[in-house]
Amino acid sequence: MLRLRQAGEYFVAILILVVIWYVYVIAFDVPAFIVPLPSDVGKALIEMFSAQDLLHHFFVTSGEVLAGFVLGIVFGYLVGYLIGRYKFLEEALMPYILLAQTAPKIALAPLFVIWFGLGFTSKLMLIVSMVFFPVMLGAIFGLKSVTYNLRCLMQITGLNWWQKIIQVELPYSLPQIFAGLKVGMVQAVIAAIVAEWISGESGLGYLLVFNSTTYNSPMLFASIIYTIVVGIIFYALISFLENRFLFWHDSKQVK
Repeated sequence: MLRLRQAGEYFVAILILVVIWYVYVIAFDVPAFIVPLPSDVGKALIEMFSAQDLLHHFFVTSGEVLAGFVLGIVFGYLVGYLIGRYKFLEEALMPYILLAQTAPKIALAPLFVIWFGLGFTSKLMLIVSMVFFPVMLGAIFGLKSVTYNLRCLMQITGLNWWQKIIQVELPYSLPQIFAGLKVGMVQAVIAAIVAEWISGESGLGYLLVFNSTTYNSPMLFASIIYTIVVGIIFYALISFLENRFLFWHDSKQVK
């Protein structure tokens, strides 16, 4: 019942947005090449969906996002765990990591193309660089949230380093880790689209550029919507996994 109510709320919100959009275009006589009517965008959505190449572009972008996200999780959690576990590594590495993170990754995208070429590797590296930092921070804050009493208990019970990670540190860190994963997933989608703008010959980012250069506003809006769909699908997947693994957490209890 709760999920049906949430779905209904989302539907009403989208309906209100479409109505406002339609009224704005009609009331102010906005040219179609600037803001098309919702009906025109709807036709473009159907036209793109019926075309065979849409699924190709959709899966290209999704594959890039998934591959970069997984690698970003691996490197982010590994570095975050080491920094959270060893104080000297935090003091030695964090200044350099923060310095690298403050550099705008979008502006560095052309450098990735120069360093790694126009193919899949440059896109993958850009996505990994965007996912790495939020996942790393989630791992650090999660590890530091383990209480002193729990650490003493692990010491008393004689757990080895692997048992400490699997049985205590990882489960206790999951709320912060999933918070980092959600931010990282949004960043991954953004990075994939930007990478396809610069060096892509396929993918939803390529469709955005193509429809923009041809001034096909309905198709451009439709491409944006399909890009949003990709982000929603992956974000919903992270939320699903969060609910599965954090069913015991207070934040998941029905009030």
